[in-house]
Amino acid sequence: MAAFPFDLTATEGAARTGVLRTPRGDIRTPAFMPVGTAATVKALTVDQVKATGADIILGNTYHLMLRPTAERVQRLGGLHRFMRWAGPILTDSGGFQVMSLSGISKVTEEAVTFASHLDGSKHVLTPERSIEIQADLLGSDIVMQLDECVAWPAEEARARQGMELSARWGARSRAAFGTRDAQALFGIQQGSTFENLRRESSERLIETGFDGYALGGLAVGEGHEAMCEVLDYATGMLPADRPRYLMGVGKPIDLVEAVARGVDMFDCVLPTRSGRHGQAWTWDGAINLKNARFADEDTPLDETSDCPASRDYSKAYLHHLVRSDEILGQVLLSWHNIAFFQALTAAMRAAIAAGTFELFRREFRARHVK
Repeated sequence: MAAFPFDLTATEGAARTGVLRTPRGDIRTPAFMPVGTAATVKALTVDQVKATGADIILGNTYHLMLRPTAERVQRLGGLHRFMRWAGPILTDSGGFQVMSLSGISKVTEEAVTFASHLDGSKHVLTPERSIEIQADLLGSDIVMQLDECVAWPAEEARARQGMELSARWGARSRAAFGTRDAQALFGIQQGSTFENLRRESSERLIETGFDGYALGGLAVGEGHEAMCEVLDYATGMLPADRPRYLMGVGKPIDLVEAVARGVDMFDCVLPTRSGRHGQAWTWDGAINLKNARFADEDTPLDETSDCPASRDYSKAYLHHLVRSDEILGQVLLSWHNIAFFQALTAAMRAAIAAGTFELFRREFRARHVK
C-alpha cells in the first residue's frame, strides 16, 4: 500500500487527472513542480509561488547538502520551516548532479564520490546517505532514490550498467527508507532509449516496491521526438495506480505530450531560467522581450491571467526592464512563467475531466509546433 493515497478522477486515453493526498496538502495532477534548487524558487517569494497555483515544489539535495548543509537545515527546523513553504516538497536524490558533474565525480558500487563545485571538498553520497539527507535532515515529503543518470547518447552496454546500478541502489534506498506514514519514496526508471532496459528497470523497481515511480534519463539531449518515442512505451510499464513523474521536463509542448502518454508530475528550471533571460512563455509559444518590436507594445502578456506579472505590466515596460538589465524584469518574467506553467497544468486537468483533452492537445500543438 502506498504511503500517500493517489485517486484518479478522470482519464482520456492514456491521459489522467487525479489527486495525490499528502499530510501537507493535496497535489492535483497533472502537476508542475517549480524548482527551488537552493531552498528558493529563483527570484520569487513562496507567497508568489503559492499564488500561481503550485501545490508542491522541488528542492535539490546536492546543493543543500553543500550549502547551507542538510544538518544546518535540520537544526533550523527542516526545509519547510527554513524556506517558509507549508506545502509538500519533493527532493531529488543528487543523481542528476552525478552525471552533470562527471568530470569531478567517481561512481562505484558503494557510492558516488565527488568534489564540491564550491570549494573542492570531497563528499561521498551513498543511497543510504541520500535517504538520510532527504527524509531525516531536510524533512522532504517525497524522497527520491539515488540513481545513476547516464548521459545521452549512450551505448546499450553503458545504459544497462547505469540501469542495473540504479536498480540495486533503489533496493538499498528502499531498505534505508523503511516504512513511513508521513513521507513517500519514489523509484526511478532508467534505461536510456532502450525499450528492453526500460522494461527490465520497471520490473525490478516494482519488485522492490515504491510509493511512486519516476522516468529518469530523459530530457538530457535526446530531443522532443525521441523523448516521446520512449514515453510511448516506458510510461505504461509503470503501475497505473501510482503517480508517474517525468524528471526535469520541460517545455510546455513536452508537458502536453507527456500527459497524453500517462505522466502525472513534472519539474523543470525552464520557467525561471527563461525569465532571467528575457523569455516569456505564452499560449502562442515563447516570446523574447529583448526584441525591439515590443518597445511600444502597450498590452500585457496575458490580460486574462490572475497573476499580476502577466496581467498588470505592459510588454513595453517588460522590454524596458529587460533591456535595462533591471532585477524587476527577471522577477516579473519568472513570476509570469511559473504562473503560465500552472495555468497549463490546470487547463490539462480541466480538459481531461471534460473529455476534451485530445482537442486541447491538437490546438496546443498547432500553436507551439511551428
